[in-house]
Amino acid sequence: MSSDSTPTSARECSPQQAELWLRGLLGIAWADGEYSPEEQRLIEDLIRSDWPEEEGKDLAPLSPEELAAQLQPELREDFLRTAVMTAVADGVYSEPEDRLLHQLATAFGLELPQLHLLKATLVDKRATSPSPAKAQPESGYTDLLAPLRKWLDSIQVRDVRVARFLCRMIPAHCPFERDVVLFGRKVLHIPPMCKLNPLYDQVVALRCRALSFLAEAGEDISQYT
Repeated sequence: MSSDSTPTSARECSPQQAELWLRGLLGIAWADGEYSPEEQRLIEDLIRSDWPEEEGKDLAPLSPEELAAQLQPELREDFLRTAVMTAVADGVYSEPEDRLLHQLATAFGLELPQLHLLKATLVDKRATSPSPAKAQPESGYTDLLAPLRKWLDSIQVRDVRVARFLCRMIPAHCPFERDVVLFGRKVLHIPPMCKLNPLYDQVVALRCRALSFLAEAGEDISQYT
């Protein structure tokens, strides 16, 4: 069912549940260590600005068990969809992110075969180029991920604070490919993220859905474009 045909009451979550959602997503965002402490503080400050009435609110990431104990059951699968998108938004799906997602699914009591398909997109950080660690021939690779893409395409945006987080975390544009040159010699070619990330279309669609949600809520979305 599309978000347009879903009753508003079914799509929205309470401020308390939205806060849990964001703290859970922060755990995913920080899992692979790609963000410096300064970048983490910047994003946390941006999120904290959504609760100006409660200065000093703790936004520390929650453990899977803590999140499972507090997040409403009807929100859990959609949270996992959003968590997957957060994990792959930078074009690199890592082993720490994979472990955390499976720990979350276990804590939620959900058996999701779609999560096992994500291993096909794992990036081997020991490799000399940023290509999927277990890449397969293109036709088989597309067929392999089709159930995962279908599952992710059914995600719903339920809260303005979560929508803002997604718009901040997901790049507005696909980074351009470039060569890394040292001492006049090309040592590495980095492809554009849309070529590196097999779930790029789903990530872009989620960002568009978040922007639409904010626009419908009457927010100026020009700051995210």
